Parts: sequence; structure tokens; C-alpha cells
Amino acid sequence: MTDNNYSYIVIDMINYDSDKEAIAQKLKQNKLKITPQRMAILSELTDNRDHPTADAIYQRIKQKLPNISFDTVNRTLITLAKNGVIKHAEGQGAKRYDPMTEPHHHFHCIVCNKIIDFMNKEYDKIKLPASITKKHQVLDQKIVLDGICQNCKNKRDNKG
Repeated sequence: MTDNNYSYIVIDMINYDSDKEAIAQKLKQNKLKITPQRMAILSELTDNRDHPTADAIYQRIKQKLPNISFDTVNRTLITLAKNGVIKHAEGQGAKRYDPMTEPHHHFHCIVCNKIIDFMNKEYDKIKLPASITKKHQVLDQKIVLDGICQNCKNKRDNKG
């Protein structure tokens, strides 16, 4: 399976506590059953701030839980996202996941597809146009900056 065939999910990584009790509490708050699979998936998401795809999570998790299927990982991520435990992250190709549910924004590297979380109170206060708010119900608001991350920029600079 390739990442290009699946969605990315985003977890709130800036202030997300990755200890087992915090993860279990997050599941309880959302009235979700605490299972070893959910705990392992959430732990993987919170321990790695790379906004992984379902396939990337599956590849990591199957080392710890050899009997877990890709379908279980994918359905669990969809359930967690539907219940607000995690969020989907924008990006190219497969859907990516983000454990961070608090308001935040993203910097997306157009070279390596890395997504970097950042907070900015001014961006949180951007006034939406009346042409949107009068006709539509806005459920979430975030800014996505596209550019070249420091690592990719350094690689480019060193080649030239």
C-alpha cells in the first residue's frame, strides 16, 4: 500500500500529552471504548509529530501489534476523527492525521510534504467575509502556509 492511496489525519501535537492516562482520558471524554488498538494508534500519533497517513501508522503499529490489520487502523482513525479526538490535515495525496484539536495553523512544505504546526493569535482573529458567513456555516478556520521547510531549503542551498 502506498501513502498516495489513503487519507492523512492530523493530531493536535503542540499541546498534546502522550502519556497513557491522558490518551485514555481523551477517549473517555469522547465516549469511546478504550482498546489496545486505539491506545497504540493514539500513542503513535502523539509520539510522532509528522502528521502521518493511515498507511504510515499501520506500518509502525504492526511492529507492536502484529495481528492488527490496515482496515482496523484506517477505521479507527476515521472514528477518532469523526469524534473530534484527532483531525484531518490538509496535504497532497493521502489523508493525513493530526492529534491536535485546539486551534492552530499549518506550514506545508511543497517539497517534502511535511506539515508543521504553529499557533498565531492574529491568524485566529481573521474576520471572515460576509459573503461566506451569510450563506454558509463555517465549522473550522485555519491558515495553511505553503512553502519550503528549512531542511529542504538547506538541501537546495547546498546543491547550488
